Amino acid sequence: MSVRDRVTLARVHRTERAAAPAWARYHRSSAWLAATALGVIVIATVSVGIGSVYIPPLTTLRILLARLPLLSIHADWPSTFGTILFEIRLPRVALVALTGAALASSGTAYQGLFRNPLADPYLIGVAAGAGLGAISAMTLRMAHPTDVALWAVPLGAFAGALVTVSLVYALARVGSSTPTTTLLLAGVAVGAFAAAMTTFILLRMGQQIMYVMAFLLGGYSSAGWDAVLAIAPFTVIGFALMYLCARPLNLFLFDEEQARQLGIPVERVKLMIVVAATLTTAAAVAFSGLIGFVGLIVPHAARFVVGPDHRRLLPLAALGGAGFLMLADLIARTVIAPEELPLGVVTAFAGAPFFIYLLRRAKNAAFF
Repeated sequence: MSVRDRVTLARVHRTERAAAPAWARYHRSSAWLAATALGVIVIATVSVGIGSVYIPPLTTLRILLARLPLLSIHADWPSTFGTILFEIRLPRVALVALTGAALASSGTAYQGLFRNPLADPYLIGVAAGAGLGAISAMTLRMAHPTDVALWAVPLGAFAGALVTVSLVYALARVGSSTPTTTLLLAGVAVGAFAAAMTTFILLRMGQQIMYVMAFLLGGYSSAGWDAVLAIAPFTVIGFALMYLCARPLNLFLFDEEQARQLGIPVERVKLMIVVAATLTTAAAVAFSGLIGFVGLIVPHAARFVVGPDHRRLLPLAALGGAGFLMLADLIARTVIAPEELPLGVVTAFAGAPFFIYLLRRAKNAAFF
């Protein structure tokens, strides 16, 4: 190993020790992880109980625990409570939580890959491509309602996201490498094109435009267990792939050349991160529409409390994203009840001021 390699390796080890001093940082991050998990459980319990029929939190817990095989709990609640809980509200809350976890973990991976705290899952056009695919599928389903299955919209979103990221990668490729700056610029260009095509389709839809706009603004009016079972595998697989790249993401915080000198297959890892983040983002968009700022706010907040080590950052961001979006969904359902706000509107109200704050901080300090 050359002198330069030894110096680089020493810098990496010093940074990892500084970012996470062995026991103190481990216990602190574990405490934050446990507290966030408890907060997610509390938010979920409250959220499933609030609606046109109110179910108290303790009753909600007893109904949930009564479904466990080894517990015997006397059912002294109305039978309709169980139906409302398991058939209507619980699928929606589970879908919201999975969506929040998917967007937050993807945002964490993108921010580490691009070394930019302003990056999010929408950065390289993935969300715009998924939205274009979903709207194209909606148009086809409206034109041929008996020939196209209900799964056309999720499949369209997946196809749009995959085509978009493939095109971005092809445009950004320079020889045998994919420079990060070129990847960002290609993503902006392809995302703008997808947004323009989406606008064109919207202008041609006539009276059906309100249905499509509701999808674009984010919402879960038709959520069910089928959607939960569909999004869960993609979210879990995508998160697992991103977590496997946690140490390379730590090395990318220096630069790609130093990561390459330490034996990291940079191009292969970058492709794996982009594919995993695209997979989770496409799953979220397919069933929830375009919900912004989750992948921007949550990773930054998680980084503030546990530091830049992605081995601790990714799990905390996933849990934080689930809790944040469940809370936003609860606000969307209750603030103007019985009507419902689009979920994207609620996250924008929270995210836009935070984005301005990040921009102001970026003038004076580095985030990583």
